[in-house]
Amino acid sequence: MDNTQDSTSPPFPGIVRSIDEIRAIIGEPHPAVQNKVINQIDDHAQAFIAKSPLFFLSTSGANGLCDVSPRGDSPGFVRVLDNHRFVYPERLGNRRIDSMYNLLANPQVGLIFVIPGVETVLRVNGRAWLTKDEELLATMQLNGKSPVAAVGVEVQECFVHCSRALKLSKIWDATSWVPEQEHPDTTAMFRAHLALNNIALEE
Repeated sequence: MDNTQDSTSPPFPGIVRSIDEIRAIIGEPHPAVQNKVINQIDDHAQAFIAKSPLFFLSTSGANGLCDVSPRGDSPGFVRVLDNHRFVYPERLGNRRIDSMYNLLANPQVGLIFVIPGVETVLRVNGRAWLTKDEELLATMQLNGKSPVAAVGVEVQECFVHCSRALKLSKIWDATSWVPEQEHPDTTAMFRAHLALNNIALEE
């Protein structure tokens, strides 16, 4: 299926087509915001990563399609090796390995690290490699089992992102959470999506 959009007939009105148009709408960033990006993992970033049990990984494939997926474990599951490198485990999951496919085609990645209760996030951009080094994998065991692989990331950009999105979403405010009885039925969603692809899931 070809998901390429025809740039001459976009599906939305008022399309912005240049940086100048964006800047006319948004304006210029404050110099402090422009210059907050570093190319290493300093002590502050390392402490943030050590406390984070969850990050979101962005990759893109050779065909240009993008993918974002979560990675979670106990705080400290991401190991900082030095000021420019860290690794995280790839444990056996649903075996789709979308991110791994993408990394082999395009090593550029983006990550957002999250700490529960903290409204600021840490953003990291860099280059990533898959590794099956047994000695390295042995340092990331869970319940006595090594991960099937690990991903090593070389940091190119590292910076904190302001709290606006998480503050407005009230993501950590339990009073704003959807009641459990109103949670989306993800099993029904899964079955419905399979049915759209003419696949019936056995009970």
